Amino acid sequence: MTILKTYARLWTDELDASLVLLRELTGAEPDLRFAFGSVELAAIGDFLVIAGPPGERARYSHASATVIVDDLDALTGTLAAAGAEITTPESASATGRFLYARHRGGAEVEYVEWVPELVERVVRAQRQVR
Repeated sequence: MTILKTYARLWTDELDASLVLLRELTGAEPDLRFAFGSVELAAIGDFLVIAGPPGERARYSHASATVIVDDLDALTGTLAAAGAEITTPESASATGRFLYARHRGGAEVEYVEWVPELVERVVRAQRQVR
């Protein structure tokens, strides 16, 4: 299992307003943008911007980061061996499969295995630029 990308989470009331500064800071356009339930998300640079009403955003605020991995099944075994607790079981989204896990010590992380098209478009493309 390999970590492909890590995103810092940014919380906002309005996605478009937040993206103005992030476009300037990163020199990039969002790699992806989509709705998930009643929140909107955009990944730009190393930020995952989560926008929506405070009550809706709060449903996801327990995780401190979003980590993209190449194999969610292998990750599950690694987490179990390390004493982590799966707090949200594996589910599907427009970007692939995800789960939430609380590590020993209390940190909670969202882990996502992207669909192959996203890995190719975002991860591999960024590695070629560097």
